[in-house]
Amino acid sequence: MKYSYNQSREGVVFANMKDINASYKNLGAVCDAIRYKSVNAAIAVLDSVIIDNKPILFRKHNINMGARHELGGKKGRTPIKCAKVVRKVLVNAAANARNKNLEPDFMYVVHAAANKTLIARRFPPKGALYVTGGPSGQVPARHSDIEFARVEIGLSTLDEKRLSNNIVSRIRALEKIAPRQKPKEARKEEKKKAPVRLQKKEEPKTVEAKKDIAKQEPPKGLTPKEKTEAERDEKPKITEQAKQ
Repeated sequence: MKYSYNQSREGVVFANMKDINASYKNLGAVCDAIRYKSVNAAIAVLDSVIIDNKPILFRKHNINMGARHELGGKKGRTPIKCAKVVRKVLVNAAANARNKNLEPDFMYVVHAAANKTLIARRFPPKGALYVTGGPSGQVPARHSDIEFARVEIGLSTLDEKRLSNNIVSRIRALEKIAPRQKPKEARKEEKKKAPVRLQKKEEPKTVEAKKDIAKQEPPKGLTPKEKTEAERDEKPKITEQAKQ
């Protein structure tokens, strides 16, 4: 199964690297750190990891990982090797954009992903055993596999016709760009379709104004409780003399 960009590829410039001898988990965290950012901002984030040794947030695969005060107490790490790999792929994507007469300075990282591709089995030489606490005392030779990864990055301009609304909204929220307004004709049609709201009557502020409005309003019907009370008052009251 191939994991890649599942949107329309029109107008998106890609670059990838395969058979990378690096942790795909760390590569995925680095890709999360630059996704939906501009090319210049993404390169600045990667340079801060490589040069300044700043940590990157790990949203998953972070069991037994230390918290970082630079990330506000969240878990993170400084994967310098993976940052160099992702930076190389990002620079290649920017070069591909220039070859297509596009300006990478005005483009954004709309796609960044890292996946595991191949696992190579690796065993130690014969006789390399280690002792465990089990009943047998010794177990077969342990092995450490080599996992290869693949990184893919896609760049595009902020064009709403090519990108999905989810990608555009994330980029605008991250870069603090105002949302694009709809044309006047579409706004007029929305106003026509919108339900009409009744205007609330302004309540009088003074006591005299409330009394004048109460005189002008027609008398309201009696409630069931008020009717029963009125019927009781109309009934003739039997005096004690009449009882005698």
